[in-house]
Amino acid sequence: MIGKGILKGMMETARNLTGSFHDPERLTTVSYPEEKIPAKENARNFPFLVYDGDDWESGLRCVSCQICEKECPPQCIYIEKDTQKKADFLGKLQFQPKVFDIDVSVCMGCQICVEVCPFESIRMDRDFEYAKSDRFEGLLLHKEQLAKSNKYYHQIHPTEATETDAIREGKRQDHLAKERAKAEKLAQAKEAASKSQSKEPNKE
Repeated sequence: MIGKGILKGMMETARNLTGSFHDPERLTTVSYPEEKIPAKENARNFPFLVYDGDDWESGLRCVSCQICEKECPPQCIYIEKDTQKKADFLGKLQFQPKVFDIDVSVCMGCQICVEVCPFESIRMDRDFEYAKSDRFEGLLLHKEQLAKSNKYYHQIHPTEATETDAIREGKRQDHLAKERAKAEKLAQAKEAASKSQSKEPNKE
C-alpha cells in the first residue's frame, strides 16, 4: 500500500503527542539546559587524553608518537615532542608531549585518533557543551584541558575502560614475562661462563 510508512510514522507521532500528557516516558523533549537527558555509554563527541594516578603530568599516557596527528582527517591535532623522556607503564623511557592541542572547532569526532593510538592514551569524551565567546582561541584545547583521569574514563565509558585496562594489563604481563626470560637467559649464560672458567685450570 502506497503511503503505509507515512501512516505508521504519523500514528507514532500521534501516540507520543497524546501519551506525553500523562506518561513521562512519552516525552520526546526536555527543557534544556535545566533538564538534561543522560548520555548513552557509547556516545562520543571530542577526544581527551587519559592519565593514570592523581597527577596528570606524570601519569599522562601519551608518548608523542604523533600517529593521531598524522592520521587525523581534518588535521586538528598538533603535537610537539618534549626533549625529556619519562617511563611509561612498562618502565620504558618514552618522549612526552610538550604541546598537545586539539582544535574542537575543526574536529569532526570521527574517532580515528582513538583507533590508531597504540598506547590507549586518547579516547572520546561525551561532553558537548563547548560554547565560547571566542570561537578561535576558546575552542583550541591544550594539553592541560584535554587531560582527564582514568577514573573519569571509567565513569563515562565503563565497559570500554575495563577492556582498555585489560589490554594494558596483558601488555604489562607480556613485558614482565619477556623480562623474566631475558634475566633467566642471562643468568644461565653467566653460570655457563663461570663453569667454563672453573674448568680451565684443570685442563692445564
